[in-house]
Amino acid sequence: MIPSVEVKEGAKIARLAVEMLLATSNEQVGRVGSDLRRACGDMQAHADVYIVENIIADKLSNCFEQARLSGATMDEFDRIRARILAEPTTLLIGTLIKNGCICFSLQQISTALMDVEFTSREDVLRVLDRLNPGFCQAEEVAADEMVLKVYRALVSLHAAVTFHLYETARPLPQMLNYRFAIPRPTLILSQRLYYNASRADELRKENKVVHPAFAPREGRALAF
Repeated sequence: MIPSVEVKEGAKIARLAVEMLLATSNEQVGRVGSDLRRACGDMQAHADVYIVENIIADKLSNCFEQARLSGATMDEFDRIRARILAEPTTLLIGTLIKNGCICFSLQQISTALMDVEFTSREDVLRVLDRLNPGFCQAEEVAADEMVLKVYRALVSLHAAVTFHLYETARPLPQMLNYRFAIPRPTLILSQRLYYNASRADELRKENKVVHPAFAPREGRALAF
């Protein structure tokens, strides 16, 4: 029999996770939105029961999956991971559910990345720099707790994501910094940088230019 205090702590973590998952698609309509709300609502109502029946992991995994299918992004899953990581736990069940939610977040981040279209190598490397600490933390916890199956799964997923990102980055152009003496319109910047004025909008978007006639002297541009 699981002590009620452990069930209570575990249910608190599970409900926090599904509350954040629901917030990822408040305006999502249609079947995917209803599936997410149904799965998360079920978890909110019966988390205690699912812990006692030892089916909480499958139920939580489904909630994370439904959130991704309904449009949750890599950034949203990473915020959920960080929030759950910061939540203190003192008992076994709560700690296991906390670690499980972190692993589910990393799993969905990795899956969501498959659909992201990157335009520059630096964007890919920034994503990799964000992912590595999360994976390393989860791998260290799994190793410390000697959960070898989870540890191997995390290491394999980490390696697969890293390989995918490096393969994605390899053919992409690099970003370069430029500097001119005075502010110029984006049309002139495009002409000076590429000998082609057609890339003015690209420069405007990349450098968050407020008005295309007054682009800042310094900025970033694709290498080609």
